[in-house]
Amino acid sequence: MTDAAALYSAYAARDARFDGVFFIGVTSTGIYCRPVCTARTPRRSNCRFFASAEAAEKASFRPCLRCRPELAPGNAPVDDTRRIAHLVAHRIDEGLLDEDGGLEALAARFGWSSRQIRRMVQQELGVSPIELVLTRRLLLAKQLLTETALPITEVAYASGFGSLRRFNDAFRKRYGMPPTRLRRAAGSANDAGSLSLQLTYRPPYDWAAMLAFLAARAVAGVEAVRDDAWLRTVRLGTHAGWLRVRHVPERRSLVVELSHALTPVLPPLLGRLRNLFDLAARPDVIARHLAADPLLAPSIEANPGLRVPGALDGAETGVRAILGQQVSVRSATRAADRLAAAFGERIDTPFPGLDRLWPSAEVLAAAGSEALAQCGIIGARARAIVALAEAVTSGRLELEPGMPAEDEMRRLIALPGVGPWTAGYIAMRALHWPDAFPAGDVVVRNRLGGLSPAEVERRAEQWRPWRSYAVLHLWHGIGNEAAIPSG
Repeated sequence: MTDAAALYSAYAARDARFDGVFFIGVTSTGIYCRPVCTARTPRRSNCRFFASAEAAEKASFRPCLRCRPELAPGNAPVDDTRRIAHLVAHRIDEGLLDEDGGLEALAARFGWSSRQIRRMVQQELGVSPIELVLTRRLLLAKQLLTETALPITEVAYASGFGSLRRFNDAFRKRYGMPPTRLRRAAGSANDAGSLSLQLTYRPPYDWAAMLAFLAARAVAGVEAVRDDAWLRTVRLGTHAGWLRVRHVPERRSLVVELSHALTPVLPPLLGRLRNLFDLAARPDVIARHLAADPLLAPSIEANPGLRVPGALDGAETGVRAILGQQVSVRSATRAADRLAAAFGERIDTPFPGLDRLWPSAEVLAAAGSEALAQCGIIGARARAIVALAEAVTSGRLELEPGMPAEDEMRRLIALPGVGPWTAGYIAMRALHWPDAFPAGDVVVRNRLGGLSPAEVERRAEQWRPWRSYAVLHLWHGIGNEAAIPSG
């Protein structure tokens, strides 16, 4: 990203996905900040942009005491320290790293000790891993107490506490009252089979466009769109169940109803849903930036709040992207239907026809390319799917938000049968990178008058740092879902 207008737009949005990508020097104060700084936004004319903290300081700017540029990910003298610290924070956010056992496993993966990992997190984030975990657990518990009728004991376990006593003690110390007081104030009706929670967003939100995108790609038995809601079966670890997501515009939120079987994995599930439905986006900032292009302006006006669909599971999205290479959405979805029917486990849900789990990367890797080819998948794509599944299973590839997009895209392109378009599409959805751009996409090229990929790249520079959103508007604007790439 080199264009000052694009950098200022990313700064104005306070989008954490750009933290560490660049820094802002404010000429009126002589201070430089991270893109996530909460200080009042200066005028654009007073801003200078730098690729590193060192460059900002060389230009005589002082580090901000509020946002502390030294904490920005990806710019430490030893980059692994910052990268790993922020990866720990991301996995804690998703509930994937709770106690020392999880920390030990992550440390072993990177060749560190858990003691070194704890020191990295303390140094970079200012708190210990356990303090991060406790805050996340208590906030989730507070939401469960307010919005559901789960018994207090189940709230404790669902939010990650190992015992009711530890939960009660932590809640009293942090909030100065017992959890039962919050439950009495909230009140709720019991539901033996499911619970519901709200996930909020910044309006506007184009729910119809999101549902249309997901409906066109719905895998038979695994997901469906019915009665203005998205239904899905889910497996996280050893826990499997179902969920239904509805839009409640008057609350500016999505309401997630899920089976009780999924409560033990509630934190990672909610994190994935936030990414899937792009709930952290700033539609006002994104629209203002993209509407400057006359090509995009009509779609921006007609479709306010258009979001970039993320991924419930990065490996699944990777497989779906490979299936979607050079074919229509319908053809790719039919191939995905066959994969799910052949390798997905059956599951009971209250929704007719929703009865199968998507096969995991481990299952697809173990099946091998010949077995996949028997589902009508051409040999090259079957081999690419197995290679991707093996890379995910081994940990060589991590298709989740928070991972460095450029690094993961390079690893993707190194796999057989995975090119720049597929890697860009996966980065857009699975890595949740707002500036991902599949320049070789046929629809994008046609909408830009048949330009070459290199010419498309140059044309799209003005869309940075929101090229993923620009692509969605180009796809949405053709009015022909069957022609839009799959995945």
